[in-house]
Amino acid sequence: MSKAGPPEPLDFFIWTSEDVGAWLEEIGLGIYKDIFKGNGVNGEYLDNLSTFTTEQILRFIRKCHMKWGDFITLCKELRCIKVACLRGEQQVRKPWWAPSCLSVVFVKVAKHNRQSRVVSLKFDP
Repeated sequence: MSKAGPPEPLDFFIWTSEDVGAWLEEIGLGIYKDIFKGNGVNGEYLDNLSTFTTEQILRFIRKCHMKWGDFITLCKELRCIKVACLRGEQQVRKPWWAPSCLSVVFVKVAKHNRQSRVVSLKFDP
């Protein structure tokens, strides 16, 4: 993630909890920023939300003190990001933290990884 601006949407698999907080601000759920950070919610955690059981979802909502409508908004926004990943709508950018000699390899792996991680997503055009 670039330390200068908001996180790149299609890099959400590697977002830190600070990146998640910035994204929450962008989608109008900034009131949960500190709660998510306190609970260690990062991009990998958000990615795994789609595999949660009903009990795990309810536990997450209680732990983060979320309103049900806000949770639905969160899920819809995540789905938009995943659909964009599946369609390959944005290019993978080089990560700020990777050495330049590994950037090309990272980009190739990231493109494949992004598409393979959203294969289970129900896709309604």
